[in-house]
Amino acid sequence: MQNLRLSLALSGAALTLPEDGKILVLNAGPDSDLSALPRERVIAVQGFKPDFDALENAGFTVLTEAEGTFSMAVVFLPRAKAEARDAIAMANAFCPEGIVVVDGQKTDGIDGMFKACRQRADCSAAISKAHGKIFWFPAGTSFEDWAAPKEAQLAAPGFVTRPGVFSADGIDPGSAILAAALPPKLGEVVGDFGAGWGWLTGEILKRETVKTVHLVEADFAAITCARENITDPRAEFHWADVTRYKALPAFDSIVMNPPFHTSRVGDPNIGKAFLSAAGRFLKPRGDLWVVANRHLPYEAHLKEVFRVVTEVSGDNKFKVFHATQPVQKTRAPS
Repeated sequence: MQNLRLSLALSGAALTLPEDGKILVLNAGPDSDLSALPRERVIAVQGFKPDFDALENAGFTVLTEAEGTFSMAVVFLPRAKAEARDAIAMANAFCPEGIVVVDGQKTDGIDGMFKACRQRADCSAAISKAHGKIFWFPAGTSFEDWAAPKEAQLAAPGFVTRPGVFSADGIDPGSAILAAALPPKLGEVVGDFGAGWGWLTGEILKRETVKTVHLVEADFAAITCARENITDPRAEFHWADVTRYKALPAFDSIVMNPPFHTSRVGDPNIGKAFLSAAGRFLKPRGDLWVVANRHLPYEAHLKEVFRVVTEVSGDNKFKVFHATQPVQKTRAPS
């Protein structure tokens, strides 16, 4: 459900919309309050494909990177502290003579961020509503030390990542367990769903039968890293939400370490949607290889989507499943 803190702030005398100039919006999602902003002046920056598509479908101009200068910037606070600080630093830099507005939930650290910003800038009083707060300050104060490093970092031999990308510091343990469980042959056409920065694809490409690997990833920063990391001509890249995407072939095998968070609270339905997508895109005798955290309840859903499901590997934290013969209520393209 949409919170209306920004509309509330703009409806009174507290916050005034600049008379002209573009408005930068960072990290907006489907539940973000943009109703009080003039749509034609908004430039939304969003790298998560489902949210990018939702904003674009709502009629906003959406980019993956900010360009130019703005008279106002609105930051919807992400849950990770480093990403939140980077977003505020970016908003401040792109809005040198305007206003920076910060809106967030208590569960995403808005109270701590308000205190931190008050130590640097002349912040307004905070408006509290719907388990969150909104505040603003005139841009110009230095927040440069809050900006995330832009340089690539080495996460594994031959693989670079950047701050904010999942498992940016190294190979995800679940992916490592999954890679170790993969068979020597995976077929000719393979999918890596939720491919991240490409390490699992690198392992897939070591299989001698593979002719094409389709990397599907919703995070623009991650798929950008994957393009740098995987230069094998057999790789094809898709910045897409695989649970809604249609422009894929039928696969001999799909390999995945699906996400299960879009907020601080885990949601197994995200992973289940990935499993359903695998069932749609696999060939009738295709194979799914998937790793999941041990506590996630995927077994029942796997057995709804596939006729044969076997736990083949794992440890006290992770479990690896091999599933085959998808039910395919909606068949993948041939």
